[in-house]
Amino acid sequence: MGMKLAGIMALVTVLTGGAFYWYYADTQAKMAILNENNAKLGIAIQISEDTIDQLQVDYDDASESLIQLNDEFVAIRRQNQTLADKLDKNDIGYLASNKPVLIERIINIATDRANRCFELLSGAELTDTEKESTDGKAFNSECPWLFDRYNTD
Repeated sequence: MGMKLAGIMALVTVLTGGAFYWYYADTQAKMAILNENNAKLGIAIQISEDTIDQLQVDYDDASESLIQLNDEFVAIRRQNQTLADKLDKNDIGYLASNKPVLIERIINIATDRANRCFELLSGAELTDTEKESTDGKAFNSECPWLFDRYNTD
């Protein structure tokens, strides 16, 4: 009976040792997978944080652009109102029928000045008169707001 008991104990010891070895090997494999997943998660978190930071920078840039665009829109509305006020002051149709030469000359001069505004906005060099001007009206009466853009003093 001692031999049987020793055999059973040996078998139980081998089975227990095998179970512990299997448990240890399985746990190590799971830990390796978890460590890999943890590393991937760390990379994903870093990418997410970088993306959030870049989105914040992009949002700030877009906000600045929107503010600038709104400011320019307000300036354009002001310019349009100035033009509307100029047109309201004079009845061009009446003046054109009674003083066609005067109106033709005024419109031609204004058209030349307006064309010069487009040239300046397209990157044309300043003329000496424009360089020497001291205010927007002297710079170009059709687009005096460009004076601030090109005034280097």
